[in-house]
Amino acid sequence: MLTPTNFHQITHLPNRTIDLDGQEYLYFSGTAYLGLPHNPAFQNLIQEGLHQYGSVYGSSRNGNLQLTIYEQAEQKLASWAGADAALTLSSGMLAGQATVRQLMLEGYEFRYSPDVHPAVWHLPQVDIAKETFEHWIENTLAILQTTHQKITLVTNAVDALRGKLYGFEWIKAVPEDREVVLVVDDSHGLGITGTGGCGVWERIPKRKNVRLIVTASLAKAMGLPGGVIFSDPASLHHIRYSAYFGGCSPVAPDHLYAYVHADTLYADAYERLQVNISQFTDSIRDLNLLSFTDNYPVFYSERDELYPFLLERGIFIYSFSYPKPTDKANTRVVLSAWHTAEDIQKLSAACRDFAALYL
Repeated sequence: MLTPTNFHQITHLPNRTIDLDGQEYLYFSGTAYLGLPHNPAFQNLIQEGLHQYGSVYGSSRNGNLQLTIYEQAEQKLASWAGADAALTLSSGMLAGQATVRQLMLEGYEFRYSPDVHPAVWHLPQVDIAKETFEHWIENTLAILQTTHQKITLVTNAVDALRGKLYGFEWIKAVPEDREVVLVVDDSHGLGITGTGGCGVWERIPKRKNVRLIVTASLAKAMGLPGGVIFSDPASLHHIRYSAYFGGCSPVAPDHLYAYVHADTLYADAYERLQVNISQFTDSIRDLNLLSFTDNYPVFYSERDELYPFLLERGIFIYSFSYPKPTDKANTRVVLSAWHTAEDIQKLSAACRDFAALYL
């Protein structure tokens, strides 16, 4: 299979800039929202963890010899997110799959919201609603009034493709006599939404008849090669002691060591990101070029020609089909904590030039 002509290859990890064929471009893509992969202090913490724990732990988490760093990190994650408990895995995809496989064992049917991430699909291909998120909520609440099936509602916390945070006040309208499970993928929210970046848990109304499970990749804002599940201790106990979890390799312990010791680094990166977001939104708010949510670093455009326009001006943004190659191209600008005020100013000026010519 041939690589699409608009794809590029590089030999280094993207930072605020990348090198393409000997030319430097500002990089406004990817999902390293807090800029941690290139943070020297964060790299030093990983090195410390590497010396203490090595690069991988070649054992089951359910073995008879366990590393304390896993429990320390999970307690810290749960406390920070505001959840009752947390469980880490080696990827966000695995966190989602461990969750839905357990719910399948418990006999649940799944109802998926529009654009829900494949990490929380129970099959390789599922029926995804084509309606708006608001219409999906209306239809879902209507179905819950009549069906007696065991239902799991599956959704994202964020529409990261379009820079939109979903609301969850509708949970209050779930009938009190219906026991449902709500699974929320917070991969693009954890670390950058909520109070200080704590994610979606705090803004989901808690109901006695709604069991809440939040899954997330840690490889985006958090800068860690792993995933996490937040829920009540009983739900996580069932996942933890399933054959599926027991057979999984755990997240690399050196990175969890870094997480446990990186409070100030996360806080500083979060503040820098918010400054960058404010600078950019203030400069392009009047253009009618990009859709976005205040305080969120993703800016979506219907104008796919923005990508080659910015590329000619030394700015590389996100623009490719996702999650399937047959999907419509998604064009968006992604800010990170590693960008400087000068970077943001150059990006803003180029966007204004585009708007002046084509809008």
